[in-house]
Amino acid sequence: MTFRAPLQSLDLALAAAGLPDLIAAGYPDLDLETVSAVLDSAAAFTEAELAPLNREGDRIGARFENGVVKGAPGFAEAYQAFAAQGWNSLSADPEFGGQGLPKALELAVFEMVHAANMAFGLCPMLTQGAIEALTLHGTERQKRLVLPKLVSGEWTGTMNLTEPQAGTDLAGVTARAEPDGQGGYRITGQKIYITWGDHDAAENICHLVLARLPDAPPGVKGISLFLAPKRLIDAEGRLGAANALRPASIEHKLGIHGSPTCVMLFEGARAELVGEANNGLAHMFVMMNAARLQVGVQGVAIAERALQQALAYAQDRIQGRPVLGGESIFGHPDV
Repeated sequence: MTFRAPLQSLDLALAAAGLPDLIAAGYPDLDLETVSAVLDSAAAFTEAELAPLNREGDRIGARFENGVVKGAPGFAEAYQAFAAQGWNSLSADPEFGGQGLPKALELAVFEMVHAANMAFGLCPMLTQGAIEALTLHGTERQKRLVLPKLVSGEWTGTMNLTEPQAGTDLAGVTARAEPDGQGGYRITGQKIYITWGDHDAAENICHLVLARLPDAPPGVKGISLFLAPKRLIDAEGRLGAANALRPASIEHKLGIHGSPTCVMLFEGARAELVGEANNGLAHMFVMMNAARLQVGVQGVAIAERALQQALAYAQDRIQGRPVLGGESIFGHPDV
């Protein structure tokens, strides 16, 4: 069936959450007419561009061929349109190219994105978390060269936590970060379950990676956070050679085969420290909490999509004699 963005429900939810008061208190250049225009445009994009890719994207899925990840059909083009229309930059700081809109409005847009095509939405979802982490803890260089590209959507971001021997217990992280003698680091290790860890939708991928320095204390107090790009970034922000990192395979997750979930190998990859050494888990929690918030939105989004499909089926399926009128099972009291 065709997805229809639940604009009436979103308007009601935003009003109940106090968006008008928030706008009045902190967004003098924003009004409710602009909010409606943003939601209407997002609805048009998700209905026309993302929803039609969902079924085929899951049926065919992303592919891993000769060491390279190829996206599901149409996903790269849809992502580039998503970025070009500004959907990646809604709540980001205008200093870095963002639109400075309320986070609540961005989440309403992402509810439509996830409902239309959750496998697609996982890519910009992780990028949002990388933007928030670098905004709070990035170096001057990272804010100057990397943040604007993430905000624009020209580059995407990932979160590299889990390792084969260290799932939710991050005290067991063993990925190593060795100083390279030039102010940077070389990361060696393996990460698993990396959402959109590699793809062909953007020209660069910025991996935020948890790893240990040689003199790090044991446990979670010895974890640092690093930025390791797929392609190296020079002092002017130009892209250079490929970094020493690569996908080893992709997983197959039920319902989101269009999302390339990668095993990532870091083989002496060049990286930059983000924030303070040995305080990386606290810095990464900015990204983790951003992802948790978005995953909550995903639950609402998938429930909306499921309701739409169930209602359409109930109104179309003919069986028995509905006591409440009509011919479809929608007229049965239990339905």
